[in-house]
Amino acid sequence: MESFSSLVLSIAATSFVTFQCLFHFVSPWISAQFFPGYHRLSPRHTIEWNSRTVSTLHALIVGLFCLYILLHDDAVNYDPVWGDPSLVKINVAITCGYLLSDMLLICYYWRAIGDKFFVIHHLAALYAYYYVLSTGMLPYFANFRLVAELSTPCVNQRWFFEVLGYPKRSLPNMVNGIAMTASFFLVRIAVMPLYYSRMYAVYGTEPFYRVTFGGRCAWMGPSFCLDIMNVMWMHKMARGCIGVLRSPGKVNVEKLQNGKVH
Repeated sequence: MESFSSLVLSIAATSFVTFQCLFHFVSPWISAQFFPGYHRLSPRHTIEWNSRTVSTLHALIVGLFCLYILLHDDAVNYDPVWGDPSLVKINVAITCGYLLSDMLLICYYWRAIGDKFFVIHHLAALYAYYYVLSTGMLPYFANFRLVAELSTPCVNQRWFFEVLGYPKRSLPNMVNGIAMTASFFLVRIAVMPLYYSRMYAVYGTEPFYRVTFGGRCAWMGPSFCLDIMNVMWMHKMARGCIGVLRSPGKVNVEKLQNGKVH
């Protein structure tokens, strides 16, 4: 198995340090400057606020890079198993740096943001990305999975509104709820037929058999498990969104315009 290139390791290390700096210094400073409600948060909520701010930034960077690769990287689109993984490796290395940074924060601030599920998720993702970064296998599928990050900003924004005290039927909350449901459906559910049709197309081919057993396990097992959970989450999200839209009561626009909800 090929060793990691110095470029990949450098990008991952730079990503780790950058996201640590964003959490400890940049997010607290910007949040204090532009969000008055930030000062009133409890220590636990302050930690989670900074964590979600970093999560949102990572999701936007990686998600948009994913779309660029899907639209413009002909080598990966032509050969989804062994196509030139150069751009995908850069994107995955950024994500690995973020995952390591986030795991460190989760462990250090366990009482505030500790979650066994996220630790397991991060470890499983790092295991799968190990094969991409070390051998360059399955670049199309690794990149495709990262497109799901584009639903993260709206999920985090929902938490921001909640911790700042915005009513569930406030206009910003409802608009974000609709955007969250729509983005989750588009990047996690609607793309499933395309993802699995490409998987079916390469199954049993010569490039497929060149993928190691461990690589196949890291590719197929998590894909099926994650998409089962995505369908369950989508069902709950859609029910919640429909419930809020159908619930009686008017959107409290006046309070928001007067700045009384923070």
